[in-house]
Amino acid sequence: MSKILVLYYSSYGHIETLARAIAEGAGQVAGAEVTVKRVPELVPEEVARKSHFKLDQAAPIATVNELVDYDAIIIGTPTRYGRMTAQMANFLDQTGGLWFQDKLVGKVGSVFTSTASQHGGQETTITSTIVNLMHFGMIIVGLPYSEKRLTDISAVSGGTPYGASTIANGDGSRQPSEAELEMAKYQGRHVAEVTAALVRGRG
Repeated sequence: MSKILVLYYSSYGHIETLARAIAEGAGQVAGAEVTVKRVPELVPEEVARKSHFKLDQAAPIATVNELVDYDAIIIGTPTRYGRMTAQMANFLDQTGGLWFQDKLVGKVGSVFTSTASQHGGQETTITSTIVNLMHFGMIIVGLPYSEKRLTDISAVSGGTPYGASTIANGDGSRQPSEAELEMAKYQGRHVAEVTAALVRGRG
């Protein structure tokens, strides 16, 4: 049995939708136990409501100390000027104790994201988040080109070899496409397969 956490932050629901697809894909691998949680919101509720944040997300709030309970952690964060959100950064900034004790070394790490535009920082957000995971000593797993939708240019689409992604449009009106959701599922399966192999090898 391998334990996988899909840990996300979502303002408007795009990352929440991708997180569910990631979890669905991971759950298709035998022996994978998948949990979906989110990091706490930092924006005051009044401001969040005025900004039309999606406040009815069902996923429970994660705690920093529980990260040690999982074999793999798949992080989802929208981009903020080409980097992760303050909410996700704040959560990861609280992991100093785990880092100091090497508690995350050898776990599998993976990242997915959402941007407003096609070139709005998908790759920089994912790769800069991966830097955090490498400081933890995690084993990085992306979205390999065996997922052939990565090379399909017949329609505007997210998706990078660093991790799944979606394009939300400036007003948030565009929802993840079928191709983007399938790439997210593929990433989830791939992470779960790699994690299962590692867990078996250590058994």
